[in-house]
Amino acid sequence: MKWKDYPQNIKVRLITSFFNRTVSSAVMPFMALFFAEEKGKVWAGTFLIATVFVSFIVNLIGGYISDRFPRKQVLLLTSSLSAIMFYSMTVSLLPEDKLIGVFATSYIIYIATSKMGSPAMNAIIIDSTTKDNRKAVYVLDYWLVNLSIAMGTALGGMFYVHHKTELFIALSFTSTCLPIAYALWLKDIPIKRLKQQNKNVVIDVISNYKVAVKDIPFVKVMLGSMFIFAAEFSLSSYVGVRLADQFKPIHFGDFSIDGVRMLSLLNIENTLLVVFFTFFINKIVDRFSKKNGLLFGLVLYGIGYVVVTSANIWYVLLLFNFIATIGELIYSPIRQTEQANMIPDDKRGSYSAFSNLSFSGADLIARSTIIIGAFLSPSMMSVVIGVIIALGILFMYVGLFKREIITKVVTVSRKNGL
Repeated sequence: MKWKDYPQNIKVRLITSFFNRTVSSAVMPFMALFFAEEKGKVWAGTFLIATVFVSFIVNLIGGYISDRFPRKQVLLLTSSLSAIMFYSMTVSLLPEDKLIGVFATSYIIYIATSKMGSPAMNAIIIDSTTKDNRKAVYVLDYWLVNLSIAMGTALGGMFYVHHKTELFIALSFTSTCLPIAYALWLKDIPIKRLKQQNKNVVIDVISNYKVAVKDIPFVKVMLGSMFIFAAEFSLSSYVGVRLADQFKPIHFGDFSIDGVRMLSLLNIENTLLVVFFTFFINKIVDRFSKKNGLLFGLVLYGIGYVVVTSANIWYVLLLFNFIATIGELIYSPIRQTEQANMIPDDKRGSYSAFSNLSFSGADLIARSTIIIGAFLSPSMMSVVIGVIIALGILFMYVGLFKREIITKVVTVSRKNGL
């Protein structure tokens, strides 16, 4: 699928997300450090935990709103509010005595507005694609996400410490361009909209998500994704802590690689593989069935992270991180596409918001591995990660493909008048 063949809304979605994510990735990963420096670690930790709960609640509300109202209007409103919050954060950094209260308030409102618009952004891909071309769009989106994060992280690493304000000015400018781009180029696609079933809006939001919760195959895919993502997220939690404590530094002349630098190398390797091999791997995977592709990718992914969890030799870490990343490149577009195909037409935003629970759950599991790792040996932690990934593979496969088998049987039965 060539760029000129992509629907206009997809082009707008991919381009705006790329630039916005690139700039935001230069500052957002450093917010914990910023608040810890300004207000202390306890305050920073408490505040950031609060933002997680705000994100969770607002994300669900955003899914409901994106199905009730035109997605373009939702994005215009949320992106405009986000831009205002970035300007407010930027202004609060200008005085010598930073206005931390203003910055924190603006930050949490930004988190709320961005999460409220996120389901609408995700639903646009499903609205503007078909089952035939959806996978190609998800492959490109996956590639752009990783490229933008890599570029943004590099920018942050170079400029955050001494040019924090300039980065926020750039982010404010970029965020201002988003609602303008949406107003000029985003098209409202006529789709089936969710109707309000209850007079009480709160009850209506809750009852709306009951449908998703009762969709057992979709819940299985969400749980499977949660367990699968937990392995990758553990790289920056348990594995990072373990390498910092246990990895024996290696020396190349005057340059040494300790545990922290080893973790950075693993992240760099992952990013480079995604950027350079996404489309090549996808062409190879297209020759095989999606079931076999998904299983093969997940098995490689699992083998890679099981070994990385406990390995302490640099070349073993790099080799199995390579295997895990190749597995991710194989399974990820298939999972995204098949999960999107499961979503009802009038609940695309709601289901997208509900599916985001897999990321929150994976993050909690990954953080808990730090505590579990304090009581278990690294080799036993590999077993724990292996069990988590095995559960993920089971849930995901059953949710995606057992449903498909049942649907085919029902369709054949109806055709035969049974």
